[in-house]
Amino acid sequence: MAALPRPARDMLWIGPLAIGGAATVLWALDVVPVLTALTFPLIGGIAVAAWGLGPRLHRVSPRRPFRLLCAAGGFFLTGVIVRALLEREPYPLAQLGDAFSICGFGFFIAAMATFLNRWGINRQALLDGLIVCIGAGIASALLFVLPATAIPGRSLLVSVLAGLYPLLDVVIVLLGVNLAFTTAVREPAFAMLGAMTLLVFAGDLGYAIIGRTGDVNGPRLMTLPFLLGFTIGGAVPLHPTARALARATPLPIQAWSPARMAVIGPAVAVPFLLTVLLDNDSAPARWILGIGGAAIVALLLARASNAVQSHVAAQRRFEHQATHDPLTGLPNRRMLGLMVERRLAETGPGDVWMFYLDLDGFKLVNDSWGHAAGDRLITEVGARLRHALPGAATVARVGGDEFVVVQRCGEPEAMAAARRIMECVERPLLLAGPEGTSAEVVVAASMGIVRADRHETADALMRDADTAMYRAKEQGRNRWTVFDASMRDAVRERVEIEVALRAAVAQEQLKLAYQPIVDLTDGLGARTAGAEALVRWEHPVRGWIGPNMFIAVAEDANLISALGAWVLRESVQQLARWRADGTVDEDFWMSVNVSPRQLGDAAFADRLAATLAQAGVPAANLVLEITESVMVEGSELTERLLLRLRELGVRISVDDFGTGFSALGYLRRHPVTGVKIDRSFVAGLGSSTEDEEIVRAVVAMSGALALAVVAEGVETPAQRDVLAALGVPLAQGWLWGKAVPPGDFVATGRQRLGEPAAVRSD
Repeated sequence: MAALPRPARDMLWIGPLAIGGAATVLWALDVVPVLTALTFPLIGGIAVAAWGLGPRLHRVSPRRPFRLLCAAGGFFLTGVIVRALLEREPYPLAQLGDAFSICGFGFFIAAMATFLNRWGINRQALLDGLIVCIGAGIASALLFVLPATAIPGRSLLVSVLAGLYPLLDVVIVLLGVNLAFTTAVREPAFAMLGAMTLLVFAGDLGYAIIGRTGDVNGPRLMTLPFLLGFTIGGAVPLHPTARALARATPLPIQAWSPARMAVIGPAVAVPFLLTVLLDNDSAPARWILGIGGAAIVALLLARASNAVQSHVAAQRRFEHQATHDPLTGLPNRRMLGLMVERRLAETGPGDVWMFYLDLDGFKLVNDSWGHAAGDRLITEVGARLRHALPGAATVARVGGDEFVVVQRCGEPEAMAAARRIMECVERPLLLAGPEGTSAEVVVAASMGIVRADRHETADALMRDADTAMYRAKEQGRNRWTVFDASMRDAVRERVEIEVALRAAVAQEQLKLAYQPIVDLTDGLGARTAGAEALVRWEHPVRGWIGPNMFIAVAEDANLISALGAWVLRESVQQLARWRADGTVDEDFWMSVNVSPRQLGDAAFADRLAATLAQAGVPAANLVLEITESVMVEGSELTERLLLRLRELGVRISVDDFGTGFSALGYLRRHPVTGVKIDRSFVAGLGSSTEDEEIVRAVVAMSGALALAVVAEGVETPAQRDVLAALGVPLAQGWLWGKAVPPGDFVATGRQRLGEPAAVRSD
């Protein structure tokens, strides 16, 4: 069977239904006596075989409840056959079949209990099941058990058996109701299992009814529910959804829904209805009604109390989830605000201090080792902070890698707490990586500290602490900074600049200026080889705003991509106009800075190619200046984009070379064509031998890698002469002029004789 194709295996459950249905019809019609006699063994045998083989067929796990059902089916089938064979035998031989049937009930109950245990017993479902069970038990005892045991002239064994079957059915009712109340999923296999249980119960109920009069056999058609039960039961383990019986989906809320009340309601009403309807004044009947009714009332009270307790517990869980971080269990931003407001309202020694820290290096850990390692790091940092600080201190997680500590103390204690916070974050942590690897990682933190004014709000306090934290990052990270009012003014000014910059970018109020790049091998700068396009902004109120200010704002405000696209488009078009009117020769090139964010756009190369084609500018006449961080921190997308740009013919130069992660490996691995020596090394030429040696090394390395070299920030003839002597072929700086508008660039270029056009005065 296991070798059958899956579609065939999934359809096997139809077989028992078809065979069992046809055989049941023939049995009911009693057309052929031989077939009628063989119907029960046939259907029962198929069901028992299905319970034994079906779980293997569909790889059901665990198989224990199915084995118990197989044993139950075997005993039931044996009991039916033995009862039929010994029907005319005298007492007690005629009751031998009942021994097998009772064993079958035992295995059947054990199987259902195993399912229930596997799914998990829900207290509310158990209480509801007990209510139904007691109601059914009262009805069974008064309607069937007491009348059956009171029949005169009946042997003790027969009376015990007559009363035992209804009680066993009550247990089945209890388990069946609990199963139905436990799972939220109603797969076909579950529905067929329920139908089989109901048919067994219906068959026993029929025999219990006739047992009131002393009849133990009844008409032949009373066996029909058992035949149908075997028929449907044989299809259960063969259905593909039989696997779901081992992993039921729990009901999240055990509510008294209309469907559930339709089952529970009659059970609750049983004691009252039977008190009115039955004319039975016997002591056992009164005891059954009294004890059963009291038990139902007690269960109802317990159910109501449990529902209230569950609601309260759920409300507490919801409130905790809404106010605490799920990863660390620390208060979240919302809860922190409430706690800080309470601290600000309190009076006591010292001041309220807030420490706002952001982990430096967390992104690298997350990207290198995965989110699980990042979660472990966050959890460990939270635990360290909690243990390193006094119990009165509040520790909260307010962002991905951001924590806040609030403590009431004096200034010396606050500074000591700041040192403890930094020390506990910096301690090495062993993290598990992929494929069983592990590594010791060290992260640091940038922290802002603010002392609360008695009249400040929690939001204002957190805002100022956040501002101080970012100031610490700007100063080099892995440090802490205490907030002062000037930081707030700087933030306000930055926000105002961002608002104005958005309008300037949208309305194209920015201007481009061009600074010449000269050839030192041809008359020490007499020939202009290229130009760098630099963006300039004249604010209508503030006047000229330096690029060091607004470029950083553009980066933070996510405006740099739009600004960079405009700069590229305008500079390429300007180069096209100069080429067209003969202002520059065919070898003249334009240098433009691009940000890492632009290089994270997969469509950047295609848009640039379209811009060059539209302007009619060869790709080789465009140089894109990138930062060293692009090579170090760039993604696979960035690397593919750089290769695509080189395929187009665009040249790529590393700006501010020497100030960051200058390494030969990065230059060899990425498709760069040149480097630009940073002005900080050029400034010392003629007076610093160290700067001269650095420039000499860059020239030698670039020559070995066939990279073009440009020196920026040249301001004096002495610097120019040293660069020329060291073999630097290209340079730019105020020695040959400031960055100027396009018209002025043309005029100064024609007048340039290799001597200073402007000398920096600041």
